[in-house]
Amino acid sequence: MVIDFSPFYDFHRNIDKLLSDVWSTGGSRGQSSYPLVNVSEDDSAIYVQCEIPGVPREDIDITIVESSLSIKGERKPAQGKYYRQERPTGVFQRLIALNTSVDPERVKASLSDGVLSITLPKTALSKARKIAID
Repeated sequence: MVIDFSPFYDFHRNIDKLLSDVWSTGGSRGQSSYPLVNVSEDDSAIYVQCEIPGVPREDIDITIVESSLSIKGERKPAQGKYYRQERPTGVFQRLIALNTSVDPERVKASLSDGVLSITLPKTALSKARKIAID
């Protein structure tokens, strides 16, 4: 009779991975980033939507430096006794790399229902232009 022990060769690696996955999501931010963002674009602009419910607009700082957008802020913890706390609190920052040049003078931001919406208009040089062939 032959007993195959091959499933047990990687047993310790599988246990390590399982424990690291459990610890990285249980109560901490783990590998996910906060706040969650969606970035899209069309021919005229780049659009960023950022979920930050419960953060007042005076606690949010938006900065454009060269080819990156920085969103900083702070969600202050509510006072009281918690039985479970899953919403992150404290200082946060997201850096978003911009793949094209934008006009910083025409950037617009609005906050509605906990969603920060930022519109970054592209410069004339970064817009696609059709070239005629002579």
